[in-house]
This record gives sequence, C-alpha cells and structure tokens, in this order.
Amino acid sequence: MATIDRQTTTLALAHALSAAERGLAVIPLSRTKLPALRSPHRAGPDPAGPRCHGECGRFGHGVYDASTDPVRIRELFAAAPWATGYGIACGLPPYHLIGVDLDTKSDTDSSVALRELALRHLFTIPETVVVLTPSGGRHLWLTGPPDAVVPNSAGRLAPGIDIRGAGGYLVGPGSRTDHGVYATAPGTSHLAPAACPPSLLRLLLPPPRASHPAAPAPGDHGRGLVHFVLSAHEGQRNTRLFWAACRAYENGIGPALADPLTEAARHTGLSEREARATIASAARMTGHQP
Repeated sequence: MATIDRQTTTLALAHALSAAERGLAVIPLSRTKLPALRSPHRAGPDPAGPRCHGECGRFGHGVYDASTDPVRIRELFAAAPWATGYGIACGLPPYHLIGVDLDTKSDTDSSVALRELALRHLFTIPETVVVLTPSGGRHLWLTGPPDAVVPNSAGRLAPGIDIRGAGGYLVGPGSRTDHGVYATAPGTSHLAPAACPPSLLRLLLPPPRASHPAAPAPGDHGRGLVHFVLSAHEGQRNTRLFWAACRAYENGIGPALADPLTEAARHTGLSEREARATIASAARMTGHQP
C-alpha cells in the first residue's frame, strides 16, 4: 500500500508541475480534496486573531501556499508525502481563473440550469478546458479580467452551480480522491481557459452597493424568478424557492416579490408556512429583515 501511495503522490506531483508550466499556481491535496498540509497555527493561542496567509513563511496556509515555482512545489509535496492530488488556485495572474462547478448532487440538473441562465442573459459558454469529476460533474475553466474579484459561492448562480473564484481552488486533472480520478474531458486538454462572457461575469460579481438604493418594481426579472419557482419538481421546490428569494432580495425586490413567490411555491405543493419560512431565511441570508 505504501508503494502505491508513493506512486500516486509522484504522479500528482508530475501533474502539478505540468500545470505550473502553464502558469497555474498549485498546492498539494489529500484524498479528501482538502489541502494536504495542516495549518501551522492550529494550536495557536488566539484562533480568533488575525489570520496568517503565509506571511510566517511556513507551509499550511491552503490556497495561499499556491505557487508556479517548481522548487517550491517540490518542497510542498515533500512536506506532504500523503498527497494524492493537487489544487489549482483561482483568481491569480496570468489567467485569473474562474471555476464553474456543475454539481450532480443537487436535485436540479446543473447543466440545464446553466443553459437556462445563458438563454435568459444572452451568453454562450465558449470552448474551454473542462474537467470531469468522479461523481459525474464538470468543472468549466474560464478567465476573468485582472480588476475583477469574483467571490466563491455555492448555489448562488443557480441550484447545483458552485463558483470558485478568488481564494478558492479547483481540483486539478490527474488528481486521485476517495471517489476516483479527475480527468480532462476529451478534446479540451489542448485548450487554454476561455474568457468569461461579460454577461455571465456580471452575474458572478457582487452587486454594487448604492448609498440610497431605490426599490425597483419586480418587472421582468421578478416574473422570471416566479416562473423559476413554478417550474420546480418535487424534491427541488425548497431549493428553487430559496434561490429565487435570495436573488430577489439581492436585487432590491424581495419585499415586493414575497407574496408572488409564496403563491408560486404553494402551486408546486409547499404549504404557505413552509414557503414564508424559506423566504424569511433567504432574507436573513442576504442581510435583510423579512
């Protein structure tokens, strides 16, 4: 078993070095997809104090350890001989990588959800690097402009779609985890990450904060959110309602859309009490009072 583990680590290092040659900063990962090196500050006296992002010079700061320097990468893997994969840091030059993670674990088909978003917001996903996950999901690699800081999110864009941005990382192809091996989709390994479509980028960036925001009327966007809830099938009703309510509050139309969303949820089979509790939860999650 030890021999197999050494071979796996050697292979992971080789893949990591190859990625670094393309300008992608990497870190070693364990079989659980977490950074292989633990924080050197885990036993520190003040866990609530300022977080170190590697300024101390030691390894174990997660994505902040990421590097394209082959010497440093070899040192990282030497310090983590149990590593079986590698992570690719997002948001760093030269690519400013954005990862679109199409999950298969949710009740919603994330690929269909992405196509619906593309149709609604008039963008197309360009040909780009696609990494296949052991669970059947896909990671789409896109690039962003240097001045755009795309935050990490889970389900914010649509149910089943997670975003890896600044401070996040993607599991690199060739990595082995407890669930299997990550691999580049056929026909995409030779591609460079494509630029994120501007319309999609606007959805990924945090909404600008106005000093005195005016509450807009629900309009077409509100009708689209209501329709999104109405089209929910059993098993995805709460998820869709929560997502739509979050988007409504983020866009300043939450209070105006609370009743229409509740009515739409009732049509799908939720009780009014369940629907209003979900909408109230979305309001709190987005920093609003229901």
